[in-house]
Amino acid sequence: MGKVHHLTKAALERLQAEHHELTTRGRIEVAQKIERAREMGDLSENGDYHAAKDEQGHMEGRIRHLESILENHEIVESEDGDVVGPGKLVTLSIEGDEPETYYLGSHEEKYEGAATMTPESELGKAIVGKRANDTCTYKTPRGNELSVVVISVELP
Repeated sequence: MGKVHHLTKAALERLQAEHHELTTRGRIEVAQKIERAREMGDLSENGDYHAAKDEQGHMEGRIRHLESILENHEIVESEDGDVVGPGKLVTLSIEGDEPETYYLGSHEEKYEGAATMTPESELGKAIVGKRANDTCTYKTPRGNELSVVVISVELP
């Protein structure tokens, strides 16, 4: 089993719809582009053919990525409260710097004005379970230990 992706119900539905679109209409359209490009003749110098094949490769990669997420996901149903956990918007001050707001969840989730942080990241692991005004430390990839203050925790 791969990495568990924390998704809201809305994000799950959006990803399922994208997967369906790519595996049905998307594949058909790319196959048609490749076929039209083949009809132009010499494939070795056919830019349309190579572009269509590149598009197909990127699309198939996205399909595999979506399948991995859809097979290994957990629905996040955030409860009210000020406890940091998946599905919450968390404002942090790291080493006394200006506060920054993060959405704690899958990279497939996007919220305007908030960067996304996974609960599996070092910082994510350090803040899960904390409350507003709690302080904790976490180790950066370079091995530095930084102090973090949880400013606020809220539902998106």
